[in-house]
Amino acid sequence: MPTVTPRAPARSSHPGAGARAAHRTASFVLHASILAALLAASSAPTPLYPRYQEHWDLSALTVTVVFSAYSLTLLLALLTTGGLSDHLGRRPVLVGALLLEAASMVLLASADGAGALVTARILQGAATGAATSAAGAALLDLQDPLRPGRPALTNSIAPVAGMATGVLASALLVRFGPAPTVTVYVLLAVLFTAQAIAVTCTAETARPHAGVLRSLRPHLAVPPSVRSALPAVGTAVVAVWALGGFYSSLGPALVHLVAPGASQAAGGMVFFVLTAAATLTVWTLRCTAPRAAAAGGSAAVIPSAALSLLGLHGAGLLAVHGGAALAGVAFGAVSQGALRMTLTSLDERDRAATLAAYHVLGYLSMSLPAIAAGAATQHYGLGTTAHACTIAAALLAVAALAALAVPGRRTADSAHGNLP
Repeated sequence: MPTVTPRAPARSSHPGAGARAAHRTASFVLHASILAALLAASSAPTPLYPRYQEHWDLSALTVTVVFSAYSLTLLLALLTTGGLSDHLGRRPVLVGALLLEAASMVLLASADGAGALVTARILQGAATGAATSAAGAALLDLQDPLRPGRPALTNSIAPVAGMATGVLASALLVRFGPAPTVTVYVLLAVLFTAQAIAVTCTAETARPHAGVLRSLRPHLAVPPSVRSALPAVGTAVVAVWALGGFYSSLGPALVHLVAPGASQAAGGMVFFVLTAAATLTVWTLRCTAPRAAAAGGSAAVIPSAALSLLGLHGAGLLAVHGGAALAGVAFGAVSQGALRMTLTSLDERDRAATLAAYHVLGYLSMSLPAIAAGAATQHYGLGTTAHACTIAAALLAVAALAALAVPGRRTADSAHGNLP
């Protein structure tokens, strides 16, 4: 039977339609910028870790604890507040979370040791966890019927673009700016405050309903429509997020191991290479079938691991940056495919909770291996740890390819189609 593609609804010629469309577009851009800013703030400390280590004599384990304090707190926030905006509304959750994020930036700017860094990162993780699901769900609420794939694309590209921007800005400030451990956080604090004010001027996109206190119980809510898709890409998500966590926390140290004379800014740039490649990949693969994108990303993990190992065995920084670039390709492709497979045809009440479940899996995969890598570096050295991390990621990628090769009963490829 031939497939009939429904015609997109025509835009209304009602006098107020243009103003409503403009307001919807402005709100969409604002919520996308919130996602990008949150992830920019998460990656901003990466180029600063070598400076913290030098000034405060921090070990590799301490650095990964600082890094993972953010991720683990974010996980707890996702488990408890991931569906809060479905009950309370997007605006109040976002305003509160953004103001808390701004406060965490002030604490980071005034930090004078590892304890202060951990405290600030805990607050940042709590704020980011609450805001990420709410902002991502608001993007789904603001979907334009003429561009049905835009929210899933934005949920994929805004975070990695934000991480790339954050690490680049921080690295440039390390190299050229005054007081780099202060300036980047002050700028972000001002940005988050401005975004909180802007959110108060937008219309509420959710329909608040009862069950606020019940929603705060730690849980993962995965609706039936997602259960067949999430396990298929779960192993791939674990592989690429674990690799991303390694580069984010220990990437600068890896650069200095391979090239001892490299500058502090050069250490931070390895994570910029990863996130920039991820951003370009998400955009490039926007019209690729989701399952194919996830499989291609899984395959890219293997040469990424190989290049990283070659960098440790004499190939130098070029191989390390090549491995980081391929890790970014893998991260972007898997994230693109996974989000489109899991966000298909979600009911409004399931949006924030489903995004929270996805991010719980991702951040758990990023934080726990990072802590383990930091501990292993203390006992066995960074070289041995890097070998173990990259080989483990490659093995996970092989397992992901095997899982994705098994066709699901109903995949997003058929239900969602290509993005416009």
